[in-house]
Amino acid sequence: MKNYNKWRIDYNIENHSATLTLNRPDRMNVFDLESLDELTDITNQLNQDSNVWVVIVTGEGNHFSAGMDTDILQKITDVSEGVFRTNMRQMQECFDNFEKLQKPTIAKIKGFCMGAGLMFSLCCDFRIASSKSVFSMPLVKLGLTVLMGTARITRLTGISRAKEIIYFADKFNSQKAFEYGLLTRIVDGDQLDDTVAKMAEKFTKLAPKTIGITKQVINQGAILPIRQSEDIEIDLQSSILDSSDLREAMASFIENRKPTFSGH
Repeated sequence: MKNYNKWRIDYNIENHSATLTLNRPDRMNVFDLESLDELTDITNQLNQDSNVWVVIVTGEGNHFSAGMDTDILQKITDVSEGVFRTNMRQMQECFDNFEKLQKPTIAKIKGFCMGAGLMFSLCCDFRIASSKSVFSMPLVKLGLTVLMGTARITRLTGISRAKEIIYFADKFNSQKAFEYGLLTRIVDGDQLDDTVAKMAEKFTKLAPKTIGITKQVINQGAILPIRQSEDIEIDLQSSILDSSDLREAMASFIENRKPTFSGH
């Protein structure tokens, strides 16, 4: 097992599965500038590490993440407009780059999942939550709009529901989050670890390059006309025609056996 002992984000790899743990339990795992820098560094490592086939994100202690450190909010607003624009773009790119990670990602949610914490979970492909989790987008109450990708909420819930969540900034439970379309699954707290582990294990049986390009096809194609999305399918599939996993997939199909993928 590989271990990266980070100050704010712990990162370990085992059996092709990487787990990122937001590690500020005394502050309910809120993001600050240092943790965003670490996230950028770890995202780059994950993209380059062929040993990682799936990524799990969770929080240390009782909560996923309660949002953004109040110190950040002061730093990004008590500046000139030009500096504000630069700072916000850099912060947004931390989440944008993680969302574009060419690996499947699963958010394992417990306790508070609020503000930037909720937005970070929406960067993941799947969100599995404890039935006792609590969600909200409280920024409007602070006089701020959503600053880390409002469209992530809208594209899952629809415009009307997104306005309800963001305008009123009310807390809501896991069942409501599921009904809104924000969650993939709800489980009892004692089943959370096992449920996420079983989903992650499925990806260790699949060809990682194929999953990576399929993620791009879905995410990019969702906002493009059909013809352009079909071109992306062709372009990305063409990029792995010489991969050993594709040859293994074809051979196992012909030989009527289960494939064994190597990640190459």
